[in-house]
Amino acid sequence: MLIAQAPIDAPAAEAVMARAQTENFPVASRLLPARERRHLLAVYGFARLVDELGDSATDAQASLAALDWIEQELDLAIRGEALHPLLARLGETMRECALSREPFARLIEANRMDQRVSRYETWTQLRGYCALSADPVGEIVLGIFGRASPERIALSDSICTALQLTEHCQDVAEDLAHGRIYLPAEDLQRFGCEQAELEGEHASAPLREVLAFEVARARALLAEGAPLIAQLRGRPRLAVAAFAAGGSSALDAIERARYDVLAGPPRAGRAGRLLALARTLRKARGDAARSSSP
Repeated sequence: MLIAQAPIDAPAAEAVMARAQTENFPVASRLLPARERRHLLAVYGFARLVDELGDSATDAQASLAALDWIEQELDLAIRGEALHPLLARLGETMRECALSREPFARLIEANRMDQRVSRYETWTQLRGYCALSADPVGEIVLGIFGRASPERIALSDSICTALQLTEHCQDVAEDLAHGRIYLPAEDLQRFGCEQAELEGEHASAPLREVLAFEVARARALLAEGAPLIAQLRGRPRLAVAAFAAGGSSALDAIERARYDVLAGPPRAGRAGRLLALARTLRKARGDAARSSSP
């Protein structure tokens, strides 16, 4: 087998993990036991490293070569032989939690798709991309907590796709700077929004309408996945609720900015995230009580 060469500028583990503080949702709540925190941080480190290798290379060919390298590192990690510290940590998590290779490979494939596809014509196409770029994370998290099942993974997919769509709404300008548009073309056309309107300093009225539509879609997806939180108990419920609440609070921030994401990505503060978490947990408790009542 031909061995891919490690990228010369592969990010250091410390630099990758520093990004965890800027995410919409808590990567690993301090309320979780040390074991789960360690495993969630290992998964985050892998996912962020994959994203940075996909985006930081000088051209598509270099990005694809870097992604080939990390997929080979993934196989080495499974055997306990990975060289990069983040992959070595991931290998420990995969073995301890009996996690399969497949969802991790999908995350790599999503980044390969980013080198080939820069526009999505329909929501169906974009959701197919989210099945590679976002949904595997929820499946992995459920696996870490020992709560994975086909039904729960399907509910998790809705939450994860909602979180990905939320980031696409926040990061319109950043994505365009990388030559990508993640707002479906059919939605831009529906509201009469031209590509040039994604390049301004402030969002135009048509772009705000598109974003209002996508925010409503993300909220509907969060609602579709909400029964998952009610099905969980204890710390797994808290962890998944925190992910969902992070998305909800980010959507609140976009709405407060009146959908002007070009002036700067709207971000929720700590207070907003905590309030959204309290709402999410309260609703989950109510849903669980109703489902258990005769």
